[in-house]
Amino acid sequence: MNLNGRRRSGNIDDRRGLSSSRGLKIGGGIGAVIVAAIIAWISGGNPLDVVMQNAGQLMGGQSTTQSYTPTAEDEELASFVSTILAGTEDIWSQQFQAMGKEYEPPTLVMFTDAVQSGCGGATSSVGPFYCSADKCVYIDLSFLRDMRKTIGADGDFAFAYVIAHEVGHAVQDQLGILDQAHTQMSRLSEAEANKISVRLELQADYLAGVWAANDNKQFNSLEDGDIEEAVDAALKIGDDYLQQRAQGYVVPESFNHGTSEQRSRWLRKGIQSGSVRDGDTFSIPYSSL
Repeated sequence: MNLNGRRRSGNIDDRRGLSSSRGLKIGGGIGAVIVAAIIAWISGGNPLDVVMQNAGQLMGGQSTTQSYTPTAEDEELASFVSTILAGTEDIWSQQFQAMGKEYEPPTLVMFTDAVQSGCGGATSSVGPFYCSADKCVYIDLSFLRDMRKTIGADGDFAFAYVIAHEVGHAVQDQLGILDQAHTQMSRLSEAEANKISVRLELQADYLAGVWAANDNKQFNSLEDGDIEEAVDAALKIGDDYLQQRAQGYVVPESFNHGTSEQRSRWLRKGIQSGSVRDGDTFSIPYSSL
């Protein structure tokens, strides 16, 4: 991506080096911690589910200072994330203004190992997530490094997709979509609730694409190969791909993120359209997603 001369966001809460004195113990169902982290990240539509489904609830934890010296790579990633967040602020402010609304940018919290959010406590093992209770996006920057090492999802636009996806949930929150979906999910069986979750996640992928299209239009930010990087990342974080990788078979009724084909297609659709109005994942038949 071409980010030369771009501003950084002021909506950063840097908690690196701080760690909750109490943490969440992540269950071992998937095996490798990073695979669990990626799976948890993709289900970030409902941060309460992300934090509580795979671990016990934590309330009232305390933060303690740890010995932490950021590496040059850490600082480079922090600068990158801040710049991408600023881009989402610029684009979504314009998009909301066009809809006659005012966009309220989420704060992005960078943390190390564990963090206390408005949705409870979380370790870095849950991956990046958006918490509607405090309107914040949370990320341990090690997740981006692990994306590269573990599943081979690499490149600055692939990393930008991670941030833009979580900001997409903030957009859903402000448009009232998130609350409506969560209310619906609370009344349904797990299998049916998973289908609503898939719709949320695919829409967040689409919104990430909408941001990318408009960011490129305004700043000429996309370079050769960038779109392919993000689409490749989307392919490698589909439910079917991750389940096959983790356990050797897939369970479609347990999907709550979308298949590799769905995720990559909705991301690409958002990039091609650049318009919020073409991203309705809720009114079409589930089989057509």
